[in-house]
Amino acid sequence: MDGWLQPKYTGWILQGFATTLTLSVGVMVASTVLGFALALAHQARRQRIARTAALYVLVFRNSPLLVQLLFWYFGAATLLPPSWMDWLNAPHVLHAGGFRLAWPSFEFVAGWIGLTCYTTTFIGEEFRAGMRGVPRGQYHAAAALGLTPWSTFRHVILPQAVRIAMPPLAGQYMNVVKNSSLTMAIGLAELSYVSRQVDTETFKTFQAFGAATVLYVATIALIEALLLVARHAGRDERGRK
Repeated sequence: MDGWLQPKYTGWILQGFATTLTLSVGVMVASTVLGFALALAHQARRQRIARTAALYVLVFRNSPLLVQLLFWYFGAATLLPPSWMDWLNAPHVLHAGGFRLAWPSFEFVAGWIGLTCYTTTFIGEEFRAGMRGVPRGQYHAAAALGLTPWSTFRHVILPQAVRIAMPPLAGQYMNVVKNSSLTMAIGLAELSYVSRQVDTETFKTFQAFGAATVLYVATIALIEALLLVARHAGRDERGRK
């Protein structure tokens, strides 16, 4: 037992892992929705909308993620009224149907915003590439059948675009999990942060960071497995058709 971590420190690591998962899932959901909207904006006929989308990608994709996180934590905080910051930093509990939900810390919110803004650019480009990967003949065939532009997009283009974009999207979701470790720079007690804290208190570097590595690898492997399941399910569905 002396070679491994005490239950207290194992609990710390599991709590940090839970924070990493919660943050990562929140970023995946938000960046997928916003990334899809960004891809549509890129395809917009109005040049102002398309240029705004291109500018967003230029700014957030070509600046370091760590700098963006520091901006949302330190820079944005200076722009908010002091009363808002006092409220954000104070603990809050939400009551919903008998459940008590703790309001996320300001570190969590800043990390979520920073990661979402950054990841949205990459996911938007994956969706955009998926739409471009659909042959132009599909558009003409749908028009010949009398489908409206919306019906063409919804029933013909979108399913194929998602299928094309699915593998690179899974890669971006893996990057979200790995990039979440950078939120330790703004004080979020995620997996990397608590691993360092455990190492500081116990001097068991191998055990602390070894456990964190196993959890990161397991999470990435789970995403890879879900991708394989989704691809097999898609092939089976197309086979039945």
